[in-house]
Amino acid sequence: MSITVKTTYLGDLRTENIHLQSGSKIITDAPCDNRGKGEAFSPTDLLATSLGNCIMTIMGIKAMDNGIDLEGTELNITKIMASDPRRVSEVVMEFNFPKKGYSVEEKKLIESVAGVSPVPLSVSKELKQTIKFNW
Repeated sequence: MSITVKTTYLGDLRTENIHLQSGSKIITDAPCDNRGKGEAFSPTDLLATSLGNCIMTIMGIKAMDNGIDLEGTELNITKIMASDPRRVSEVVMEFNFPKKGYSVEEKKLIESVAGVSPVPLSVSKELKQTIKFNW
């Protein structure tokens, strides 16, 4: 088993994360409402982003396997926090598909894989996952 990410605490509630396979870096900051600077993604922002991007990726795989063009699809992700304990209580993911004349069957096929990819299946069942499709 090899290490996936190396994280270094930089101080002031900031981390640097290096994806060892690619060398890509992500900086995180604590959010302003939790003593941070809010100058980068917070860890909970990354959780919400991971959730939406995992769904987008699995939809892309399904589309690729079935000759459906999803290029240009945009995703708006809204993270909703709760307190006591502080946690992400809901992630709203709104997919906006380009106007490419998708058939009813194509829409159903793409929608059928939302929520059944690794990240949605890995987070707590208490996390509400709201998925909206705008065709």
